[in-house]
Amino acid sequence: MKRPIRCILFALLACSLAVQVGAEENSAAGKPAAVPATPQIPAAPLQKPSEAAVVQQPTHLGHVDLARIAAESETGKAGQAKMTDLKKKLQGQIEAKQKQLEKQKSAIESKLKTLAPAQREAKAKEFQKKVEDFQKFVQNAGKQMQEMEMEFADKLFKAIEQASADLGKAKGLALVVIKRELLYLGSGVDAQDVTDDVIKKIDKK
Repeated sequence: MKRPIRCILFALLACSLAVQVGAEENSAAGKPAAVPATPQIPAAPLQKPSEAAVVQQPTHLGHVDLARIAAESETGKAGQAKMTDLKKKLQGQIEAKQKQLEKQKSAIESKLKTLAPAQREAKAKEFQKKVEDFQKFVQNAGKQMQEMEMEFADKLFKAIEQASADLGKAKGLALVVIKRELLYLGSGVDAQDVTDDVIKKIDKK
């Protein structure tokens, strides 16, 4: 838009200088400066550049569906399969330890009546220690699962980011955004769903 505006300013300045030069020449000849009845440049031509300046090329942008990429790409499927396997493994270990604790609790409760107070207290402390160990195991399992999920998400997002950058340059897109963040698009915006292209690029690497 700067170029049309500069052209208009240049035309106006040229017109003004032409009028001033004509006045100075007439004064030098001893004649009064004649004021032209009509301007040398009509108004219509001056409006055309400004109208052209208003016309803008549409902005091209791409958007991706992260949920689809995670569910349909080979990278996403492989990552989710690993997380599912780890979750089943940890869940099985937790359930096995929980059943073992329940058996130990039942065994202790059945012998409480035959135990001396000191023995009861010792058994209670011993069982409490096992409960605490079980709770720590559950917490560590959750932490391990969370770390794996974060690692997978970070790896997948970096792949999406790189693929989006490559596609943006190849397709001449102004930007590539996440689909769910699109709340409004103006009439001058050309939005393209590049999810399928991103999936293909990710799976090639």
